Amino acid sequence: MLSRLPALPDLRLPRGRRARMLRRCLAAALFLAGLLVLFLPPSARGAPATSTVVSARDLPAGSVLRAADVRTVALPDNLRPSGALAATDAAVGRLLSGAARAGEPLTDVRLLGNNLPVTGEPGAVTVAVRLADAAVAELLRPGQRVDVVAGADTTNSASVLARGASVVTVRRPDDTGNRALGPPQKGPLVLLALPTQVATQVAASSLERPVTVTLR
Repeated sequence: MLSRLPALPDLRLPRGRRARMLRRCLAAALFLAGLLVLFLPPSARGAPATSTVVSARDLPAGSVLRAADVRTVALPDNLRPSGALAATDAAVGRLLSGAARAGEPLTDVRLLGNNLPVTGEPGAVTVAVRLADAAVAELLRPGQRVDVVAGADTTNSASVLARGASVVTVRRPDDTGNRALGPPQKGPLVLLALPTQVATQVAASSLERPVTVTLR
């Protein structure tokens, strides 16, 4: 790009023309310097920047974050969202309450719980259960811990299916807004984070028996 700069003025040129040539050279040099500054990272430009945790890939809601799911980048302070995490250790092991795109900054309100119980499992998964009592769902909030209880039927007595499940979110029957699929099913749908094996058992039991939760 430097080779495209106007040639230095010939000192043999008249003074007025020589001055115009100098001004053109100076303007071109300033333009190149501005481009260089524009494409430098914020830290190199001297703008205040802070280490910020972002998602390393697209992540679904209910993910229990692992070290490979997050990374840190330097974000200018004026672009850094309030409550953004500064270190990956603060995110690993916590539950993501909503889906996140790759590169999205992770804030404290997007993450639930600390050190979710995995009881030997490599991670937790999200299972959907439809509660028999809609009034119980009104009491639930993301991040809350509950025990999952299956009601009695003709062959089984009431029993605890899982302990210490973490509530991801609660969807009421009218939350979907999709009328093309017919009338909504009865009962609120609750997404719970559980170890994989336990989640499978809860999902299977909820198809055969009424399920509710007890609050901790």
